[in-house]
Amino acid sequence: MQNFRIIAVGKLREKYLAAGVAEYLKRLGGLARVEMVEVGDEPLPEPLSPAMAEMAMAREGERLLSKTRPQAYCVALAIHGKSLGSEEFAALLADLGLKGHSQVDFIIGGTLGLSPAVLNRANLLLSLSTMTLPHQLARLVLAEQLYRACKINRGEKYHK
Repeated sequence: MQNFRIIAVGKLREKYLAAGVAEYLKRLGGLARVEMVEVGDEPLPEPLSPAMAEMAMAREGERLLSKTRPQAYCVALAIHGKSLGSEEFAALLADLGLKGHSQVDFIIGGTLGLSPAVLNRANLLLSLSTMTLPHQLARLVLAEQLYRACKINRGEKYHK
């Protein structure tokens, strides 16, 4: 059974998003181990200078990296990352499992994105969409796609 960790900046504040994530984490219960880890976000003063933004992103990056497991395969969600369809994502996860990567950490940045240190740590940069998604919505989309991938890999139907 694969072990996934979703590491994200900030609290999931919107109730409807939290409910959706909770539902998919519950559904994943018998398919994979999934842990949601939240790290604090940096306060962003207005106006935000480029130097302040870089410093905030670096601090959030340090927090994110402190929660990654050294032996885990690390996937950073980034708009400029590789785009995969659901079947391709399922195949990637299956292939990682076959290659001994039972632990996979997914990293979701905050409103400013991911620091260069996080991007450098990642084994894979993955794009959920070429459209910009709010980082909180990205958690729900990722949770649903993990569930879908697990169902595909078990040969079960899931196209609801």
